[in-house]
Amino acid sequence: MEKIIAACGNDCSACPRYTAHPYEKTEEQLRHTAELWMKIGYRDHLVSNEEIACFGCKPENWCRYGVAKCCEEKGISNCSECNEYPCDNMKECFEVTKSFEPMCRKVCTDEEYEMLKRAFFEKEKNLS
Repeated sequence: MEKIIAACGNDCSACPRYTAHPYEKTEEQLRHTAELWMKIGYRDHLVSNEEIACFGCKPENWCRYGVAKCCEEKGISNCSECNEYPCDNMKECFEVTKSFEPMCRKVCTDEEYEMLKRAFFEKEKNLS
């Protein structure tokens, strides 16, 4: 399966939230993802399937780091194309993402961890 690299370097094709064609998810898969997000600390409560589902980077989507909006304003598809990469914002993004990895190793199955690793923990590698 070909990687789909998000503005921040996430691999959407491996992401359990990504629901754009041909990566549609069932209601059960989305519910499992919402439960997983709570279990690993990405969320402090169980969110709805509608809230967990993602259709890809859009500037109007909520993003803690505003990466998609920044990339759109600069006319680039992802941060690796930016002359300021890695900016302080992305350095913080990488650090925060990495901070979840130990909990993932602790509470996730091997399969869940590998999926999350590919989807999120390799974002810096995906941008290099």
